[in-house]
Amino acid sequence: MNQDTLPDLYDLSLAEMERLMMAWGQPAYRARQIFRQLYINLVDSPLAMTDLPLALRERLVAETRLAPLTPEQVHVADQGLTRKALFRLANGVLIESVLMIYPDRATVCVSTQAGCGMGCVFCATGTLGLLRNLSPGDIVAQVVWAAREMRRFAAERHISLSVPPPDDDSWWTPDTLEDHGSSDARSISVSRLSNIVFMGMGEPFANYDRWWRAVEILHDPRGLNMGARSMTVSTVGLVPGIRRLATETLPINLAISLHAPDDALRSALMPVNRRYPLAALFEATRDYLAATGRRVSFEYVLLQGKNDEPEHAAKLAALLHGEAGTVTLPLHLVHVNLIPWNPVPGMPLGRSERRRVLTFQRILRERGIACTVRVERGVSIAAACGQLAGARGLKVEG
Repeated sequence: MNQDTLPDLYDLSLAEMERLMMAWGQPAYRARQIFRQLYINLVDSPLAMTDLPLALRERLVAETRLAPLTPEQVHVADQGLTRKALFRLANGVLIESVLMIYPDRATVCVSTQAGCGMGCVFCATGTLGLLRNLSPGDIVAQVVWAAREMRRFAAERHISLSVPPPDDDSWWTPDTLEDHGSSDARSISVSRLSNIVFMGMGEPFANYDRWWRAVEILHDPRGLNMGARSMTVSTVGLVPGIRRLATETLPINLAISLHAPDDALRSALMPVNRRYPLAALFEATRDYLAATGRRVSFEYVLLQGKNDEPEHAAKLAALLHGEAGTVTLPLHLVHVNLIPWNPVPGMPLGRSERRRVLTFQRILRERGIACTVRVERGVSIAAACGQLAGARGLKVEG
């Protein structure tokens, strides 16, 4: 039997696993045992599920798939606190995931597509085009890899490691930073994976059904038990996805890539804006905020001389205040996350200088906009925001 046609255990919710067991003449509790082995014990083979009868384990091997992602390469930075894994899927395409360990949290950045079809001009992933959508199991398996990495990290380091300064941003001062705990030297206290950001390769809302199925599997309290509030999805601004997310029962966090304060510049940087211009995007955001009451983050990549001038900051503040022909948003539920652009080989763009970033931030804050600057992890191993492109053969920093 072709392995590719067999059901992938990582694709199955607990309810679906129970139905499979009952179809095999097994009691439903066997599914709960399998789920526990997959997501709590983190086994990599049904044969390791030793609380199951041997005959059932052998049938699982013969009639299902369990293909944990094994990295072809792992690039390491920040004294082991940032780890980028390169995975080859069954059809040969490459995807990347990044695990970032902070003093009080461990976050995995997960891909939802191989490549990306959105074509943002500053993003390495967009140069690949869309290669294929990932299955729920492909997405879930990336998180399982990160959970295993955290288990190894906790065992090897005994949770006593100081946090180094970020790769290229040691000049940031604590009051300017998004609070990721990466600017001091507190001891590491986290021992397990705590957060997921769907900000890796691909646009999650362009693969909504499979992505959301993965979210539900990851959230199940009988498995990995990832809290909804500990998951964040980032979109380039696909309006139907924003509206659909507003109706979901799990209150996961939303981040929207903005990157420009007007339609002309945003369309030049992000082709999606021609389909969903700022007026439509802000109407969807307003309705999302009204329906959920949850804060939205607007991500803004700063490109030297392109979108980081003081007039751009003033226009962005006006846009958020509803003074630019768009709807007014409740600013207590809006946060701007400034991201100095991370270098991508071959792209004729520049990373904003410190003084320009701080000026941009000051202008927004003076106009009542909550705003922080993201400190990027893993710039030296092409693991930071916008750099994921299935890179091979990078220098490994130990």
